[in-house]
Amino acid sequence: MTRTDPLDVPRPDAQLHFGVFFQGVNHWTVWSAPESGSQIDPASFRRVAQTAERGLFDAFFLGEGLRLREVDGRIHDLDVAGRPDAVTQLAALAAVTRRIGLVSTSNSTYNEPADLARRLSGLDLLSEGRAGWNVVTTDNAWTGANFRRGGYLDHADRYRRAEEFLTVARALWDGWEDDAVAGSAGAPAWSRPGAVHRVRHRGPQFDVDLAPTLPRSAQGHPVIFQAGDSGDGRDFAARNADVIFSAHGGDFDDALAFAEDIRRRLRAVGRPDDDLRILPGTEIIIGATEEEAEEKKRWVRLQQVTPATALGIAGLLWGIDLSDRDADGPLPQEDPVVAENDGSFGSRRIADPRTVVDRWRAEAEAHGWSLRETVIALGPQRGHVGTPAGLADKFAHYARHGAVDGFNITPYLIPDGLDDIVDLLVPELQERGVYRTEYTGTTLREHLGLREPLTHRSAADRRQAG
Repeated sequence: MTRTDPLDVPRPDAQLHFGVFFQGVNHWTVWSAPESGSQIDPASFRRVAQTAERGLFDAFFLGEGLRLREVDGRIHDLDVAGRPDAVTQLAALAAVTRRIGLVSTSNSTYNEPADLARRLSGLDLLSEGRAGWNVVTTDNAWTGANFRRGGYLDHADRYRRAEEFLTVARALWDGWEDDAVAGSAGAPAWSRPGAVHRVRHRGPQFDVDLAPTLPRSAQGHPVIFQAGDSGDGRDFAARNADVIFSAHGGDFDDALAFAEDIRRRLRAVGRPDDDLRILPGTEIIIGATEEEAEEKKRWVRLQQVTPATALGIAGLLWGIDLSDRDADGPLPQEDPVVAENDGSFGSRRIADPRTVVDRWRAEAEAHGWSLRETVIALGPQRGHVGTPAGLADKFAHYARHGAVDGFNITPYLIPDGLDDIVDLLVPELQERGVYRTEYTGTTLREHLGLREPLTHRSAADRRQAG
């Protein structure tokens, strides 16, 4: 029997949406355990995507890595590295899946709109309306070194470029009217005269003049994802995105505050406050009992944060090379060196390392933690741990109270890391009436319950939707 919440639940009919995030370059994917498989074998991508589809997930979400991470000019060889070109890989997966959405993380800083929009449009057509684009920007100079112009863009300029990029891409996707192609062999021409529109755009970032080469897909446009968490990033999402991939899903109050902030920003730009799906990234660790789940969590963290990785993370905080230290010994006695972050370990910045170091020292002393134990306990926290029933109750509460619309799940093992979620958690969610029991649509836009693309709506449509 389906379980129900009290009548005062604000969203009693809420449905959770799941995506799977195949990370590629990272140190969170456990590669050294016997249970782990290849990060680059096509069979691994296929296994993850097909398992997610068996679990009725909305989307398979592929990260992009234009360059391996570096520390002090050296390749960071603790990372798992396995990121093929996203559109190429997703096109291959379109052939071995039927319903699941296929989301490409593709960079707006170092791509060009005419080229990327065409490739994404091709993916959308090949998959019959299942494509999505996670619009990301890059602010580090070492990625820029891949490209002839090099360098990087300031934070605000990244979003200006991304917004202009998306404007051009949408114009290209809208370049063909829905009935542009002749409906019969007896038509006087293959395309109706005037049904394919030339795109001319001249702006600060791009100067484009071309006729688009592909018609619209079944869903109109690829679904737009966005993952920025700054004020600029949230505003960009409110103006442009269909889905926001957030870092605010581990704590209910934090997730709800983020969701309410996004809804305020949506209303401020004239969009209805349910017009954007909020899918925090998360890791899920499942055990038959709470004790078993916590024990599994400890194993996972020790595999993820090896001694060398712990020294690397602490070295980033202290701003010094700690590779010759003992990870099972105490924290460094030196004061941190405050320097501009060069993008090592991604573009994460530590605004005030002295304050963080003081807190780490106090906590380590209070608990008797080693450096590695401190990094595990106080470093980046990831996800949810529990039994299938307990997690299902928790996630139903999150969804029905408007804190999330679902989760983008990062497996800690590839390729079998989704099995417990699909086999154990999904049935519990279905029992509670908070997760689909079958796909009811064929496109990614339909899976997510999204309205038509923003550029297909008139001002009157937007006011009515609001």
